[in-house]
Amino acid sequence: MNRKRLRIIYLSLIAFTVLLVALGPFFPTGKTGSYSVSAESAAAPASGQKKKLIMGTSADYPPYESVDAKGSGEIVGMDIDVAKYITSQLGYELEIANIDFNGLIAALQTGRVDFVMSAMSATDERRQSVDFSEMYYAARNTIVSKKSAPLATEASLAGKQVGTQLGSTQDLYAATIEGAVLKKLNKIPDLIQELNSGRIDAAIVEDAVAVEMTNSNPELAMNFLPAESADNGYAIAFPKQSPIVAEFNGVLSEMKENGKLDDITKKWFAEEETSSGALLGLNIDFSILKDYIPYILKGVYVTLLFTLVSALFGLVWGTILSLFKISGIKPLEWFATAYTSVFRGTPLLVQLTIIYYATPQLFNYDIPALMAAGLAFGLNSAAYLSETIRGGIMAVDKGQREAAIALGIPYRKMMIRIIFPQALRTILPALVNECVALLKESSLVSVIGVSDLMRRADVVRSDTFRSIEVLLFVAAIYYVLVLILTSFARKLERRLRRSD
Repeated sequence: MNRKRLRIIYLSLIAFTVLLVALGPFFPTGKTGSYSVSAESAAAPASGQKKKLIMGTSADYPPYESVDAKGSGEIVGMDIDVAKYITSQLGYELEIANIDFNGLIAALQTGRVDFVMSAMSATDERRQSVDFSEMYYAARNTIVSKKSAPLATEASLAGKQVGTQLGSTQDLYAATIEGAVLKKLNKIPDLIQELNSGRIDAAIVEDAVAVEMTNSNPELAMNFLPAESADNGYAIAFPKQSPIVAEFNGVLSEMKENGKLDDITKKWFAEEETSSGALLGLNIDFSILKDYIPYILKGVYVTLLFTLVSALFGLVWGTILSLFKISGIKPLEWFATAYTSVFRGTPLLVQLTIIYYATPQLFNYDIPALMAAGLAFGLNSAAYLSETIRGGIMAVDKGQREAAIALGIPYRKMMIRIIFPQALRTILPALVNECVALLKESSLVSVIGVSDLMRRADVVRSDTFRSIEVLLFVAAIYYVLVLILTSFARKLERRLRRSD
């Protein structure tokens, strides 16, 4: 392949990257629902200059918090309205960060958020790690089971498979049920799927969520359990010794006295009727996706941008590592070998969460979720690509190097103009496989809140309490993207091999 053709390829990749970045403002690239809002004001702000507070929530728990995927795409719900009212009264600007429920306490402790509202109960265990406001709502634990095999009491759960949301109050309560076999999952929609598929016999959730679940799944039934102590009601969580706890408690007391809290509660706890149309007699109804398709498709940009940036970063860093390995300089060889061993020997998900959660704690820098994801995937990809590139370089005929040296060609020019172009043709299939793997594995970034395709699918699942329809739709999108990528790679490979 001549230098002109190689230069065209590189310039095309750079131009495509710049185009994606330029279009970035038109698409959301950060956490789902992470946005700044001026809190709706019912009174004059406490000061002229508004300060910002970041609220953490897990927006998969309607009616308390969920993403308005059919409309604005913002996070809405009872907790959101309460938080907006309180911050408006105190003169703060509110920013909302969408985080998985089991990561909310960690977000408080690492300073990512200033407070948490996510239907979180003020249990004794949690009080050891965070401070809580006064209680603003008390819910009842509820058993959801199939109508064909109803389970109505705590005693009936003995010996049964019982599902709970990991880290929730219901999870702690279920652990006290004698004889129950627990299955802990991250999200409420996962509980519905497990219940419908028969993998669990019942799920324990709270009353409002149970109503939503049974409305969306008529084959399910709910039964209330005896009310728990009011001490375990829902409250706002703060870091230890937070100075704003007293301010929030003052506004909460006013809301209880003037009826504002009751008004917000009534707004979000109205029951909704849902209709369903099964497909070919199966419990599949793709019509529920009609209003969500634009919201889901916006995640394609984030997925493609993340994949491209990670692939380019991994290719550059992997090339450097491969040169270290063949440099003959022992410290560089040891470093590259140790690096590859560590990143290939530990799970990618662990690397991702370490970079995202440890960076603020160790370096006092709040790394954006998309940056943390790109860094983790790029570093991991480089470990694999370094071996691929090293193999490609070593596969080039040794006579090419000897001829270049005999002609007095400098090492750098020899590698860039002679060795690398020939190695590229050899390793191209492996590079394509790595890009395909990055594209598919990008779904992992949803665990830290990046609004890619999988995260948006989770939002729709939490909104509809149905899983199979949206998962099949997203799987089809990933498949089409992989087909397009593979098609481009084949055309590039044919062009590179014209001289064979």
